Amino acid sequence: MVIVNKMLKKRHYPQKEILIYLFLTVLITLIGFIAAYQFVGPSPPRSISMATGSPGGAYFKYGQHYKKFLKESRVELKLRITSGSLQNLRLLEKNTGGVDVAFIQGGTGKLSNSSDIISLGSLYYEPLWVFCGPETKPNHIADMKGLRIAVGDELSGTKILSTQLLELNGITQKNTQLISKGPQISVDMFLNNDVDVAFFVATHRAPYITKLLSQESVSLFEFDRAEAYKIRYPFLNIITLPEGVIDFEADIPARDIKLLAPTAQLAARADLHPALIDLLLQAARAGHMAGGGLEKRGEFPSSRYLDFELSEEAERFYTSRPPFFQRYFPFWVATFLSRMKIMALPLIVLLLPLVKVVPWIYRWRVRARIYRWYSDLEEVGSEIHKTHSLKEYDDFIVKLDQLEKNVSNIHVPKPYAEGLFHLRMHIEMFRKKLMEETNLMR
Repeated sequence: MVIVNKMLKKRHYPQKEILIYLFLTVLITLIGFIAAYQFVGPSPPRSISMATGSPGGAYFKYGQHYKKFLKESRVELKLRITSGSLQNLRLLEKNTGGVDVAFIQGGTGKLSNSSDIISLGSLYYEPLWVFCGPETKPNHIADMKGLRIAVGDELSGTKILSTQLLELNGITQKNTQLISKGPQISVDMFLNNDVDVAFFVATHRAPYITKLLSQESVSLFEFDRAEAYKIRYPFLNIITLPEGVIDFEADIPARDIKLLAPTAQLAARADLHPALIDLLLQAARAGHMAGGGLEKRGEFPSSRYLDFELSEEAERFYTSRPPFFQRYFPFWVATFLSRMKIMALPLIVLLLPLVKVVPWIYRWRVRARIYRWYSDLEEVGSEIHKTHSLKEYDDFIVKLDQLEKNVSNIHVPKPYAEGLFHLRMHIEMFRKKLMEETNLMR
């Protein structure tokens, strides 16, 4: 009872050892966090640049929409005025002094050999408009040979497409006067009879398109062989300009007209930050999803009709819901959390297992303090049976006294007191046995 009472009064916890285990757990986890941080991607830049087009054009107009949308997420979008798709493409190709993202006309991407350009999607149809003057009534493009033809600005997608179709029909600079001017100058030249035919690539809402369609003396060329052109140039789409879509009251156009139309596309440098790709696509959805007179609602933005490979981030955008963090947090908070999610790996791989293992190690260490003395006790027990002299018995009693003294200095938490009590009880049993043997020999 004395031993038991003495045991129950001892409630000393090995706090130093607990702190050591806790320190090692935190240290290992911290090392894991440092290692994981090496794989955390950089934060997105606060400012990017976009190549648009000439002021008044659709690219420039939509550029303003993207600029406003990104500003709401505290990202500055610098708009760069250009002559059109070809210049935009060249700016994307430049490593320095170029742009991060640009509008390009479908089909112009074939002129680039760069592997550093990706597509974020197509945005809307850009019909090819071919206007003919009052004295010009061609049935086919080949009939335009020898006429004066406005083919678009030198660096525009309009010139690329118009010269492709003209060359397909045997019309080149050698046999026909091809005039490279911007849309507004081409319109003025056409209305002043300085050119016989004018090519434009623009939306049906472009002011100069509605202006030309409203001229009674101007006729819009219809592509009767549209299917053949589409087979030759797969980036072209066949669309119908519905009767009355331009002006319902004036019935412009007076009938449905078949047109060829590439798509406007959003292209970017391959090193554009993934978070900004997602933000730009959100802007694209907000600006183009409603559709228009030539596009159905929800048809754009689209992962179809692309000149470049669709980026992985854009593919995810079109096939699944927005990332979890972006659904519930502002852009910069969501971006930070998304970058930091890799930091959860040390928590899962190291900390959680350590939290489970450390208590087990702790229990093993506490019990080891008790059970390690059993080897000494067993050694005394095995020697007792071999002993026959009184002096040897006295020596064993001294050993047991020293063993009990050592055990009395052991402090364990209360839940482990039973093990320590049993050890002392066994020591006491050996002492009684030795005392009995000693008394018999005296």
